[in-house]
Amino acid sequence: MAASATIVGVAATSSVALAAEATPQPRPAAPAATATATPHPAAPAAIATPAGAPVDKVIVTYKSRTAEATSNDAARGDATEKAAETGEKLTFERRLAGGGALVDLGPATTDQRSLGEVMSAFRADPAVASVEPDIRAYPLAVTPDDTEYAKQWDLFEPTGGMNVPAAWDKTTGSGVTVAVIDTGYAAHSDLAGNIVPGYDFISSSATSRDGGGRDNDPKDEGDWTATDGECGTDSKASGSSWHGTHVAGTIAAVTRNAKGVAGIAYGAKVQPVRVLGKCGGASSDIADAITWASGGSVPGLAANPTPARVINLSLGGPSSSCPSVYRSAIDGAVSRGTTVVVAAGNSNADASGFSPANCPNVVTVASTNRDGARSFYSNFGSIVDVAAPGGETRRATDTPGTVTTPQNGILSTLNSGATTQAAENYKPYQGTSMAAPHIAGLAALLKSAKNSLTPAQIESAIKENARPLPGVCSGGCGTGIADAAKTVAAVTGGGTPNPGTAFSNTADVTIADNATVTSPITVSGISGNAPAALKVDVDIKHSYRGDLVLDLVAPDGTAYRLKNSASGDSADNVLASYSVNASSEAANGTWKLRVQDVAAGDTGYLDSWGLTF
Repeated sequence: MAASATIVGVAATSSVALAAEATPQPRPAAPAATATATPHPAAPAAIATPAGAPVDKVIVTYKSRTAEATSNDAARGDATEKAAETGEKLTFERRLAGGGALVDLGPATTDQRSLGEVMSAFRADPAVASVEPDIRAYPLAVTPDDTEYAKQWDLFEPTGGMNVPAAWDKTTGSGVTVAVIDTGYAAHSDLAGNIVPGYDFISSSATSRDGGGRDNDPKDEGDWTATDGECGTDSKASGSSWHGTHVAGTIAAVTRNAKGVAGIAYGAKVQPVRVLGKCGGASSDIADAITWASGGSVPGLAANPTPARVINLSLGGPSSSCPSVYRSAIDGAVSRGTTVVVAAGNSNADASGFSPANCPNVVTVASTNRDGARSFYSNFGSIVDVAAPGGETRRATDTPGTVTTPQNGILSTLNSGATTQAAENYKPYQGTSMAAPHIAGLAALLKSAKNSLTPAQIESAIKENARPLPGVCSGGCGTGIADAAKTVAAVTGGGTPNPGTAFSNTADVTIADNATVTSPITVSGISGNAPAALKVDVDIKHSYRGDLVLDLVAPDGTAYRLKNSASGDSADNVLASYSVNASSEAANGTWKLRVQDVAAGDTGYLDSWGLTF
């Protein structure tokens, strides 16, 4: 098929419309959920603690067969002896799991000299095997210092955002190349450090504006049109969109460089692959670009030296089925281990009528707004796999092409040129074109965190760990809004080093007819995520257990079904143990057992329930 493809950017029509020149007004700044970016310099090697960080305890390990190694009283007495020797207020606090004794140094021991004297006193004792300071650890991820980060609600806001910052402790996308098959690249200092060589696949001189023919320069020459009708009877004159550069910034803008925006997978590399120019791009060029970007062979071209493990396609056009040229290229890319992410389209219609959104083996992405509802323009339907922030720079009732709510768009890297490239800048856009790179960035985070993941496993992980839309999605938005941190945690493994720890709630809760009740358990002191086999014990007294539906609700609101209703199950009571794979959930927080009575005539009460980690 030789039909042209258009950008799936900011309009509800088949051609792109630009966001107007407007400066987004931020909501309150992103919550500072992580530590300061300043690294903690090391103290002298003998002490091995961050400079300025107070050490108020030491860990003393006694040699085996000494009294202090097995007796808390003996360890307590030794601490008293060392206190008298050093003049410090030392006290034995507790025994550690590994057998060491935790000794509190008291409020007076705040300088390195006093600490050194205490440690020297313990080291001189022949009964002591080792002594070390109880040093502090710090989160590795930090809040970006990028100047526009506070406006990137799509990354961090709890309602409409994608929970990206919490994933950065585990992965930033390092080692992964993401191909942005789009309009090419407009040079930008907030992207340059993460750009690898790409290719220009536009074969038409009228479309390319660079003299015609394919070449190894993916520079964006502009996709502007001078007059109405130039690209078809319904097309309108427009300026250049610099669309590929905007998409690239969402994926991997250089981050923590005290300028601009933060990229979702800022440790990854972006490979610009140019297929869209004046009046869009041809499916024949796009298919070859998919093949080349993923490491496949294209006649007459040298192999891609840095094959992409993720491809972003923020483009498409009307088509009742997936063209075979797309299908073949996508299937080949996936077989080589490349995840292909596609925008659903901006026509407020069923995505099944648009390609490559309707192709198999792709992750099709719908757009959501700042309130977590489907963006008014976004395509929808059963072929949509997942949703991600795409923003709304205007309301559905506003005049098309205007920008009335720039603060609710997706801010990213751009260029100020009306036709040809000029100064770099940043602007908010709306579109499923903006939603797709959020998922491409997440795919890069996952691949970096666990290189063995296949495209099918990456897609499943993203879909299975999405959260329900807090707003409305008429027509279907897949499994919900993608959750970066939850998905990364799921593929890297959860679990807890505290097996067997149990929590319970024994307070009775009445279950009335056709009512829903909940009972909470607050979990604390558990490290990491919940286990893959979280045990849930339930004791319910009820005269017709078939009336009951049971769910375990995690601290983040995710519900895990324990028991469905069954009209034929007339037995009394629910006394059962269930196993839940909760490895993607943080263990600590308030868990709830939700009990729904879905029929009339029988009542009861929740006697008790518990969780075993």
